Parts: sequence; C-alpha cells; structure tokens
Amino acid sequence: MDKKTFYQSAIRLILPIVVQNILSATISSTDVIMLNFVGQSAVSAVSLATNYTSVIFMVYYGIGTGVTMLASQYNGKGDLEAIHLVEGIALKISLAVSLAFCCAALFIPHLMMQIFTADPELISIGASYLRTIAVSYLFWGITEVYMALLRSVERVAICTVMNIGAFVCNIILNAVFIFGLFGMPKLGAVGVAIGTTVSRLVVLINCIVVSLRSENVRIRLSYLFRRNKLLEQDFVRMALPALINDVSWSVAFSLYAAIIGHLGNDAVAAFSFVHIARNFGTVLCFAVGGATGIILGNIMGEGKIEEAKQAAKYLMRLTLITAAIGAVIVFALRPVLGQFARITPQAKYYLQNMLLIETYYVFGAAVNTTLIAGVFRAGGDSRFGMICDTIDMWCYALPVGVISAFVLHLPVMWVYFLLCTDEFVKWPWVLKNYFSGRWAKNITRDNLYS
Repeated sequence: MDKKTFYQSAIRLILPIVVQNILSATISSTDVIMLNFVGQSAVSAVSLATNYTSVIFMVYYGIGTGVTMLASQYNGKGDLEAIHLVEGIALKISLAVSLAFCCAALFIPHLMMQIFTADPELISIGASYLRTIAVSYLFWGITEVYMALLRSVERVAICTVMNIGAFVCNIILNAVFIFGLFGMPKLGAVGVAIGTTVSRLVVLINCIVVSLRSENVRIRLSYLFRRNKLLEQDFVRMALPALINDVSWSVAFSLYAAIIGHLGNDAVAAFSFVHIARNFGTVLCFAVGGATGIILGNIMGEGKIEEAKQAAKYLMRLTLITAAIGAVIVFALRPVLGQFARITPQAKYYLQNMLLIETYYVFGAAVNTTLIAGVFRAGGDSRFGMICDTIDMWCYALPVGVISAFVLHLPVMWVYFLLCTDEFVKWPWVLKNYFSGRWAKNITRDNLYS
C-alpha cells in the first residue's frame, strides 16, 4: 500500500469527521460560555445534568459501533441487503433505550440530579433542564443510527452538512432562549435544553430528507420488522460487548464527575470549563479514531487482511501527531479560559491546574480510542475493550478516586490527577493486543441468506 496515497484517502474521510467533532465541541462549549453570563450555578447544574447526555451518547456510540463493524465490512463486500438488516436491528435497540431515558428525565429528574450533587439549587436547575430535553432523546436515537450507516458507506460529507445546520440552529436558539432575545422570556438553563431539542429535531428532518433522496441507505420503518437470525447473532455478539464497554465507560466517567461534584461548587465550575478545552483538544485524534473503524472495516471486508494491518500502522502514526497537536491546543487555552471564565478565584486555580493535567491526558485518550474503538472493533474484536475498560475504570480509577476524595480527603487537584491516570494504566494490555495482530479479521458471511 502506497503511504502517500493512503494518507490522502484517509484524510478525505477524516476531515469531515473533524468538522463534525468541532461542531459538537463548539455546541457544548457555547452552552457553557452563554451560561457563564447567567451565573456559576447555571454552569455547574447543566454540566452535571449533561452527564446523562454523555451516557446516552455512549449508548448510541456503542450501537453505532455495531453498525460500523458490520455495515462497513458488508459495504466493502457490496451487500446492501445486509446493511438494511443491520439498520433495523440497531433502530430497535436505539429506540428502546431512547424511550427509557426520555421517561426517566420526564418523571424522576430530581432523583437523577441527586446522584451528582446535594446542592438544592443545582438539583432544581438541573431537573428543569432534564425535563425539557427529555423528548430530544427520541429524535437523537434515530439520527445517530442513520448517520452511523451513512459513515459506514463513506458518505461522511452529508453527515457534516446536516450537523452544520443543527449547529447554526442550536447556537441561535440558545442565544434567543437563554438571554430572552426578540421578546422571548429569559430561560437560562432551560433555554439550552429547548435549543438542543429543536436542533435535534432539525437533524431528524434532514435525515428523512436525505433518506428520501438516497438510492441505498434509507430510514424505513419496515426495516424494524425484518429478521435475519445469523446477522442478529453477529450484531449481538459484536455490538453487545461494544455497547457494554461504552456504557460502562460513560457511567464510570460520569461518576468521576460525581466525585468532583461532591468536592464543591468551585471544583464543578472549573471542571465545566475543562470540558471545553478537552473537547477542542481531542477533535483531531478522535476523528482519526472514528475514521479508523470505517477504513479498516472496508479493507477487511474486501479480504485484504495484511493491507489492513499496514493501514493500522499509518493511522496510529497519525493518531500520535494529532494527539500532540491537541495537547498544544489545550495548553494554549489556559490563559484564554482563565481570563474569560466568570468563576471564583479558587475555581480559576482549579481550572488552570486541571488544564495542565489534560495536556498529557490527551495522549492516553487518543491512543486508546484509535485502538480500542477503531482498530480492534473494525475486525469485530469488541470484547477486549469491554474487559479492559471495565477493569481499568471500575476496579482501579473509581476506587482510587473515592478513596482519595472521601477517605484520605486529599486536595481537589490530587483527586483529579489520580482520576486522570486511568488511560495510561491500560496501555500495556492495549498495545500488546495491537501488536499481536489477532484483531485483523473478515467478519462477513457468505451464507447469510441461505
């Protein structure tokens, strides 16, 4: 495989994903920036409430991983019917999860907030946010599956265009409802929820329009009722470990926030702004990780196993380069966020030091994302990541965080530092699995319809 040609081809796929990641990071960042003018409590409450958004996103990401693993390889094989069957399986699971989260946010939002904080003001603001955003989960569940399918058949650009439309809609509506522009009431945190809900509805409408004009990948309710026992078994066998992995990871990561949340409002406020820097610092390397599964899946679906291994080496080099760029971005944002954030001096002290920690954390997250969520899953190996992440986060990071915060009562910065060692603890096992080459497999079936 010619290195120059490969990089040119890969970058054409990666760049639209970079744009999507930047849009996603910008949306979450503008929420914090706008709420910064409302007050520290609004920033903290929404930051805690959106931990549930992170959890449900990782559920969709896990389902989307199952879609990508199978659909990208069947796309390489040229089997469109199998892709439709995969869509139906994924939509059934996604809609069931969306409905569960929607009902929880509508009926028990105060209980959901109490997991992350004991502050009555933060609970009240966060509960209002959750109740308002609840219905958007139903829209989101459909669009994430459909966009995963589009990416699997390498139609990444259209996903980027749809996300740009949602981004513009979200920014405008957030400003209107947070600050009460054009005669609208000032809704603060609830305004963010309204803007997000409407923007997700816009994405769903755009997906339906794209589907109606598409010759291959479409949104059809009839796909929900199609059955193929072999493909369902493959989806469960490969997607279920990925789903468990991503949910386990996101819940554990949300509990990191819960630990920080019980260390005081200053720590939560600083952590909210850290997310801005982390999101922008990881857009490049996470785009490489997202593209890796698609690129390798298509190559292995064609039966070119040795070429897939060589492509993985090229992508790993690209990951390290983008991680270095991300670390520089995070470091450069320290003075900017320090000046901009309307938070207490103590919170600013936490913010500056947390950002220093994030500069090295980017490398750990980048390498693990490309390998676990990209390289390994492209060949159907989602079980390794499930075991590795679950042991790392639940048996190491969370116990260390709880003990350091609530038993040893270490300072906030020491607690945060220890929590951020989780990505590096698993490196020996992750790298060993990568160099073994066992992940490189063609997972398509020839007897799917017999």
